Amino acid sequence: MKQLQFFLILFPSFLFSQQTKLVDFKSVNADITVNPIDKSVSGKVEYTFEVLADIDTIRLDAKNFNFNNVKVNNQMYKFSNSAKELLIYQGYKKGSNTLSFEYSANPKQTMYFVGTGENLQVWTQGQGKYTSHWLPSFDDMNEKVIFSMRITYDKNYEVISNGILKNKTESGNNFIWNYKMKKPMSSYLLMLAIGKFEKQTLTSTSGTPLENYISPEDVSKFEPTYRYTKQIFDFFEKEIGVNYPWEIYRQIPAKDFLYGGMENTTSTIFSQYYVVDETGFNDLTYINVNAHELAHQWFGDLITATSGKHHWLQEGFATYYALLAEKELFGEDHFNWEMYEIAERLQQASKTDTIPILNEKASSLSFYQKGAWALHVLRENVGHKNFQKAVKSYLKKYGFKNVNTDDFFAEIKKVSKYDTKKFQEVWLESPVFQVKEVMAILNKNKFIQKYFEVSELKEVSFSQKKNQIEALLKSNVFYPIKEEIIYLLLDLPYEEKADFLETAMHT
Repeated sequence: MKQLQFFLILFPSFLFSQQTKLVDFKSVNADITVNPIDKSVSGKVEYTFEVLADIDTIRLDAKNFNFNNVKVNNQMYKFSNSAKELLIYQGYKKGSNTLSFEYSANPKQTMYFVGTGENLQVWTQGQGKYTSHWLPSFDDMNEKVIFSMRITYDKNYEVISNGILKNKTESGNNFIWNYKMKKPMSSYLLMLAIGKFEKQTLTSTSGTPLENYISPEDVSKFEPTYRYTKQIFDFFEKEIGVNYPWEIYRQIPAKDFLYGGMENTTSTIFSQYYVVDETGFNDLTYINVNAHELAHQWFGDLITATSGKHHWLQEGFATYYALLAEKELFGEDHFNWEMYEIAERLQQASKTDTIPILNEKASSLSFYQKGAWALHVLRENVGHKNFQKAVKSYLKKYGFKNVNTDDFFAEIKKVSKYDTKKFQEVWLESPVFQVKEVMAILNKNKFIQKYFEVSELKEVSFSQKKNQIEALLKSNVFYPIKEEIIYLLLDLPYEEKADFLETAMHT
């Protein structure tokens, strides 16, 4: 019985993977209306597609939709609505075709209505395969389509989607917002955000508009929230060696967002939690999430993993490049400290987390942090310039396509004789965290060396280490060493450590 259930679960995804080989969907024009009163969405949609070989049925993922006027090549034909899929049985031919329909739905997930009145926000979160809850589309990330969206909504609100805003026209009490993409993308990266927003626009060194949004009550928080945005963008274009692949980049904070951020093509949505003022910036910043989601515009959006098994090609890369961006902003010591703290978490987790990176069931910690460490090891071993050259070639070769791990390693092999087969076995197919190799890399950094030296003073008497720790507290050594010194004094009577604590509090 379990085997039969497993087969039934896999069967629809198998059919879709077969469909992508036989049918190529090219573009979609969607004209939609969002109704916050009954939390519904409706619209008219037209897909263009090319049939490459004989196929019995063409499918679109569609969760709990009502359909009308379903036409293939402008003719009404037989279709089926299974509440999970729209199935088209006839009317298409080998070569170019069109599929059009009207639809309506009350999405149970993926499109969220938060707040009321002036505080209302509507936003989507389609990561993985969930856009098909508000727009009939494709859960298979291997099907990439050029999206054009026309959204009708109350003219008192801002409406944001993917691509360039071509125009905005008035229609009664509404505006119709016309957004267009020029390049194809996976359906899960489609987005919609509606709310009361103010906007500030920066321009990257290469000329890309960087639109940053914020709620009207938070306009004083623009600068601390979006601090370093332009520097991160400029760094990525230089470090990656491939220009930002889209025409515009936006960032929009959402209330009650489900995650830290989501890298929708051209338009990242992130949690309102990261909107901070000048004081709050000292405790919490958007910097790492900002960099992570931007890195995804190349790693995940420009090139997309063929399946969950290769998910590290998206999350590992985005995590690692975000850390490289922090290195650019805050220096080598900061970067190595971040890598050390990640290594400590991974070492602890490896005791119970036994699923390796190259497995669709791997944990987020493995895909993200262990994936980042795997890339750091690779970069250190093949050399920074060779790694950069391979990544640039990889992105240019597979831009707007889907990739797997072998595709990436093929580019590494072109620039280095490094044993990628062994690397894959050790870092991607084994659950073991390679502590010895990690420590050898970390110990190249003088700050890390000094940190470990200070940690070892725990076993040394206070009288023996007193002068050394006093000198370190008064020096400009990176702060984690000073923190470690305070931990070393934990069990010392207050009277004996008071002067040291006072010195520490002045730094």
